[in-house]
Amino acid sequence: MVKKYPIVPDKVRRPPKHFSWVDHRLVRENIIDKCSNQASTLYLFLVTVADARGLSYYSDISICSRLSFEIETLLSARNELIRTGLVAYKRPLYQVLSLDPPEPSTSKRDNTNQQPEFLGQILKQMAKEAR
Repeated sequence: MVKKYPIVPDKVRRPPKHFSWVDHRLVRENIIDKCSNQASTLYLFLVTVADARGLSYYSDISICSRLSFEIETLLSARNELIRTGLVAYKRPLYQVLSLDPPEPSTSKRDNTNQQPEFLGQILKQMAKEAR
């Protein structure tokens, strides 16, 4: 086994207060292999500028300028990252997504945008689903 040691001990990288990180599973699980160079570049940029929750709001113009992308390249790379499940996008916000599988939902239905239901409606729905 090869022993690892810092080549430049006084320049050992330490996460700064405002840190970003790249999950090793991108390589170990061959996720990065599914991405083009442009998508990988965009992903690295987004991981670098994201906050602790993976959120950033760089504009298309800023990203294109910083990465020397044409707008078509950015759109293609972004769509690739969305399809691969690495990034979510809702203008103007990007979210770098966790590589962990989503936690199981406690409910079969998404109630985030629904009005409260009456007990009778809930019981009818439960009876209907039990059939």
